[in-house]
Amino acid sequence: MGRIVVEATIENGLDPSSTIVCDILVDTGAAYLTLPNAWRSRLGELTVYDTVYVETANQPVVTGEICGPVLLRFGSFRRVLAEVLFIDMAPADGRHEPLLGYIPLEQAQAVVDLAGHRLAKVDRVDLKRLPGPSPIRRKDGCKQGS
Repeated sequence: MGRIVVEATIENGLDPSSTIVCDILVDTGAAYLTLPNAWRSRLGELTVYDTVYVETANQPVVTGEICGPVLLRFGSFRRVLAEVLFIDMAPADGRHEPLLGYIPLEQAQAVVDLAGHRLAKVDRVDLKRLPGPSPIRRKDGCKQGS
C-alpha cells in the first residue's frame, strides 16, 4: 500500500499566532495527531492533559504527552478542535514525519479511499448503536445509573 500525505495547518486553540503548516502522513493505525517534541515550542503554550506510554510502529515504547487545545485543518476538510500527542521522533533524512491518526480523521468526517489513494469526505456521521442488549431505561428516558 502507498502513502497518503496531506498538508495540514495546526494552530494553538488559544493563540492563533502560534501555527505550524506541514505535510502529514495519514496513519489509521495511530489514534492521535502526533507531532515531534522538537516542534512543541512552535505551538506556544498548550495545556498538558496526560502523559501516556506509546508503542511505536517499530515496537519501542516511548513516553508522550497529550496536549491541547489545537485547531487542525487538513486537505479540504473542515477545521476541528483536537488534541496533539507529542513524542520524541528521530528525523528521517533530516525531516520529521508527523502522523494524522483516526481520531482527527473521524472528527473531520474523512475516510481513506484505498482505490483512489486519497482522503474522501463521509456524507454523514454514523450514530447508530452497535447490536447488543438494550440498556434499561428510566421513565425520564435516561439509562439506569445516569
